[in-house]
Amino acid sequence: MGNTFHGGGRSLSMSNGSTDVFVDVLVLAVSDLAESVWEYRFATLLILQDQSAVGRGVVGFDLEEIDWGSSPGEQAAAKDFVLRLIDLALRRHRWDELGYEPPFAEGFLRQYREMVEAFDPADAEPQNALSPFPGPEEAAMASCVRHRVLCAPAYWEACVFCNASESPC
Repeated sequence: MGNTFHGGGRSLSMSNGSTDVFVDVLVLAVSDLAESVWEYRFATLLILQDQSAVGRGVVGFDLEEIDWGSSPGEQAAAKDFVLRLIDLALRRHRWDELGYEPPFAEGFLRQYREMVEAFDPADAEPQNALSPFPGPEEAAMASCVRHRVLCAPAYWEACVFCNASESPC
């Protein structure tokens, strides 16, 4: 069973292993890039895709379910952040810390960038009860000292890398 991310009329389906790598490289980038509450909320959404914590084959989200903001300016800033995040990951930001070579990550990141670029945040419908986008009170603000990445402590105590290695932060 794999995982699917949707948006902009497109889908990105990945195996469980590819999803792990996709999340790892994005978490490395978002941990160094996030500054605003919205950006930390998006970081939490990425962290919540950690299959070691939530189960294999059950992650993925739809760009349409994200609260991109209420004004065109907020929506543009949020989309710009996600594109900058993907671009940072595409530049192999901190990939040397992975302990493995992610051969397909670049291709998945490029596909995801195309999805985000094609997506219009004005089309989002985040106000349904099933929306996966964390609220401001759930924004990832804690960091794993060992791996220097954001954690979602409201959900679990370990970061995505500690969860994968089964050793505590």
